Amino acid sequence: NFLRSVLQMFEQYQKARTQFVQMVAELATRPQNIETLQNAGVMSLLRPLLLDVVPTIQQTAALALGRLANYNDDLAEAVVKGDILPQLVYSLAEQNRFYKKAAAFVLRAVGKHSPQLAQAIVDCGALDTLVICLEDFDPGVKEAAVWAIGYIARHNAELSQAVVDAGAVPLLVLCIQEPEIALKRIAASALSDISKHSPELAQTVVDAGAIAHLAQMILNPDSKLKRQVLSALSQVAKHSVDLAEMVVEAEIFPVVLTCLKDKDEYVKKNACTLIREIAKHTPELSQLIVNAGGVAAVIDCIGSCKGNIRLPGIMMLGYVAAHSENLAMAVIISKGVPQLSICLSEEPEDHIKAAAAWALGQIGRHTPEHARAVAVTNTLPVLLALYMSAESSEDLQVKSKKAIKNILQKCTYLPALEPFLYDAPPNILKHVVGQFSKVLPHDSKARRLFVTSGGLKKVQEIKAEPGSLLQEYIHSINNCYPEEIVRYYSPGYSDTLLQRVDSYQPLIN
Repeated sequence: NFLRSVLQMFEQYQKARTQFVQMVAELATRPQNIETLQNAGVMSLLRPLLLDVVPTIQQTAALALGRLANYNDDLAEAVVKGDILPQLVYSLAEQNRFYKKAAAFVLRAVGKHSPQLAQAIVDCGALDTLVICLEDFDPGVKEAAVWAIGYIARHNAELSQAVVDAGAVPLLVLCIQEPEIALKRIAASALSDISKHSPELAQTVVDAGAIAHLAQMILNPDSKLKRQVLSALSQVAKHSVDLAEMVVEAEIFPVVLTCLKDKDEYVKKNACTLIREIAKHTPELSQLIVNAGGVAAVIDCIGSCKGNIRLPGIMMLGYVAAHSENLAMAVIISKGVPQLSICLSEEPEDHIKAAAAWALGQIGRHTPEHARAVAVTNTLPVLLALYMSAESSEDLQVKSKKAIKNILQKCTYLPALEPFLYDAPPNILKHVVGQFSKVLPHDSKARRLFVTSGGLKKVQEIKAEPGSLLQEYIHSINNCYPEEIVRYYSPGYSDTLLQRVDSYQPLIN
């Protein structure tokens, strides 16, 4: 009888522990409960349960801890301060697959918040054990370990290097070849997070043979996987010409262009980003993209989406156009200018307008032909308005001004320049007058039009500092006309004429 009541007591105690951890794990799924749990001292109560004799209690305690640590850095900090990490690392090596998943989840939840918290995980020796989990037969354990590793690598180059030194990269490359789609996704994401910090780290990913496997997955039907694959390839390609060439050599063109038509907006965005990161390095790489039909495809893509999804495509066109006259002409021929003008006018966000302004400046700055292609789309007045607007961000003002200057200095298409005589502030006006002073001496039709449209009269009203560049330009323009014409359009000339009428003595017979 006595024995039975003792066993009953133990059973009750076990039941109570089980209910407690299950309840905490359940409550921890809802943000509104977190503070109450924290204030009730839940962390110190969960810690001993990680060592419980009953496996399900251990696992559920770890799950509850992970959910709490995931919520904010205070709770993640409490896991570190409560000396819970060594216990988790020990269990990660020794326990069954359910517990391994739960322990890896806690490490991921702690490590995601800050470099300091991720460093605490590295310091307690977790990486070696997580890397061993990458070889586990259970895909769920692998996946949980990859999540934790990716979150550590994400923060900075030092932490990423620690992940590389622990031997994670070749095993991550094996993970992207596994059949489970969730494992492929998170492994591609981790490779992306390792590659992003430096050329050296990206090189370790390349050396492990990742590029060929990633390139083969560009056509995978799973959108979330495609996002991660394109992101990883971008993070490798961005660092240097050599790395970008390695990505191109994996024959990602023209395959990657199909992603620009994908139904998933982020697949589109990441595909544009990848193409941008390749195009920016050299004219040769940009030319390769043009030849593959990449410029036209990116322009179509910009037309089919809105907002931040457009940004990498806009920048990609700017990079291509910046390299050379021919490449800028390729953007013009593919109807890039009207599309960029639309972005400049209709996008509400300043940073997207600024990118469009910059790209238009890169297209228009090469030759009069390039500048005209931009000017005819009525882009210049929009750029001027953005530059003049007090509502525009400083970056947008700077980029608009630079674009105006780039385009004006090559623009000989006078109908586009003329409105600027009336609206432009002095620092831009001098570039406008400068262009007229270059074109008018060689074009009699333009000289006549300049008089009849009121341009010559307007120039006479400009107040220029003696000896300034602006004054020189005005002299050059005035030298294109007979002196009496210039006098006729000068301010005050009509008053002088009226005075002559007043003082004129008619001859009376």
